[in-house]
Amino acid sequence: MKGIILGNIWLKVLSVILAFSLWFYVTYRGQSELSVEVPLEFKNMPASLEILKQGIRTSTLNIRGNERLLKELHPKDIRIAIDMTDAKRGESVYYFNMDNVIIPGAIKVLRLDPSSVRVVMDETVVKTLPIKVPLVGSPEKGYRVTSVNVTPSLIEAKGPKTEISQVVFLKTEPIDITGLDAGITQEAHINTNGKNIRPRKQDIVVKIDIERTRK
Repeated sequence: MKGIILGNIWLKVLSVILAFSLWFYVTYRGQSELSVEVPLEFKNMPASLEILKQGIRTSTLNIRGNERLLKELHPKDIRIAIDMTDAKRGESVYYFNMDNVIIPGAIKVLRLDPSSVRVVMDETVVKTLPIKVPLVGSPEKGYRVTSVNVTPSLIEAKGPKTEISQVVFLKTEPIDITGLDAGITQEAHINTNGKNIRPRKQDIVVKIDIERTRK
């Protein structure tokens, strides 16, 4: 009996190797690896706080999956969610790992880098600000601007306390009055110049009165 078992041992080993090789081939056939830049998403942000500064906005992921699935992968299908439930005012470092990655289940995350982000949180405040309208150019010769009126003249804006406390008014995009010989009324978009300030209303109505100068 012992001879029979030992005599077949290499055949059994070969069978196991072949079975493993077949499993490996079936499992990884058509598999590919890809490196993608994935945005950081902050969830459960306290209503009284917001991000003032953020060290990084994306992390690089190395992922593996079926070639077809990787080709069909859209940016919206993958992101890194960071829980901000315990966020507080000031500077903090938040760490994340593969458990924070939201990605279709058939795709595997192999590595992510970096795995932390430095964030500065600030108190969210609301401030009422007046509106100013920059004018570009000059009216037709012999005419002048007599008044510039905006509706509404005051707008509530929300933003981080550090930034909004330094703002005394909001400006619209410039309005060109070159060559005009009569008044105009038009909408103008508020320009925050890249500041993290969110006006409650983005567009206002501007009425510019122009009349002939006296000789």
